[in-house]
Amino acid sequence: MSKSENRRPKLLERVRDRIRLKHYSLRTEKTYIAWIRRFILFHDKRHPRDMGKAEVERFLTHLAVDKHVAASTQNQALNAILFLYKDVLEIELPWMDDVVRVKRPARIPEVLSVSEVMRLLTQLDGTYRLMASLLYGSGLRLMEAVRLRVKDVDFEYRQIVVRDAKGARDRVTPLPASIADDLRAQIDAVVSRHQADRVAGYGSVFLPSALARKYPNAETELAWQYVFPSRRLSVDPRSGLTRRHHLSEKGLQQAVKEAVRRAGIRKKASCHTLRHSFATHLLERGSDIRTVQALLGHKSVQTTMIYTHVLKLGARGVVSPLDS
Repeated sequence: MSKSENRRPKLLERVRDRIRLKHYSLRTEKTYIAWIRRFILFHDKRHPRDMGKAEVERFLTHLAVDKHVAASTQNQALNAILFLYKDVLEIELPWMDDVVRVKRPARIPEVLSVSEVMRLLTQLDGTYRLMASLLYGSGLRLMEAVRLRVKDVDFEYRQIVVRDAKGARDRVTPLPASIADDLRAQIDAVVSRHQADRVAGYGSVFLPSALARKYPNAETELAWQYVFPSRRLSVDPRSGLTRRHHLSEKGLQQAVKEAVRRAGIRKKASCHTLRHSFATHLLERGSDIRTVQALLGHKSVQTTMIYTHVLKLGARGVVSPLDS
């Protein structure tokens, strides 16, 4: 083997470099690397260039039949492997018709009543209560609330701009008047902390995509700081810079889980249940389905239609024969 071949980056390094070139998130990078590694190990460490359609089908079928993974998990693995072949190895795989696909169950989303939401929120305090209120009051996804930036909170128009949401789309959603003062106080605290960080020689924040190169000073500006920053500075694993990242989503998830238990709610509720409840309660109050679709950021109205099924359940749709 020549010296030039020895200096060629390893496959997973090439995958990582390509992911960063395309400005994918760190979460996506870790997920793709993990799936590609599992795919290679499943086939006894054979190089993917020496494999193809049959091996990919076998791995995906193994996930469905032997590992009993969810449909979303199998799709995640497929996306990672397709990225490997198309974007890294530059090999087009033929469409895979022989994969045993996991069927996505047609489940009705779990929804809390208004009184249950209020009971849940009263079991939370401080920052976590404010974040959970945004999940319900603005219909935000968990990571949309966690990654919210100061510049995207518009008090004048009472709205929140959700940037680069699922599907790489921006949208606008209402800012509840009932939490506006608490949100102002939260941002005032961010201002004070950011000023202290600047004095200490820090104060920068991660910027998405190529914005860091396009606006080299933006990372230290207040507008780009997270509304819910971490309590500690941390080292960015990609750049090596010491920055203040956003709060971990795991803390909010655990807090909501405990709040559900303390509130005596017997439904399987989570952070995402608050978003489901936002949509359902809007429809209950007569909001147009297209409006709710836009507020949720759904690409297709068919996705939003699932909440109309919730409205038709049980006593909402029929009268019990016992009561007739």
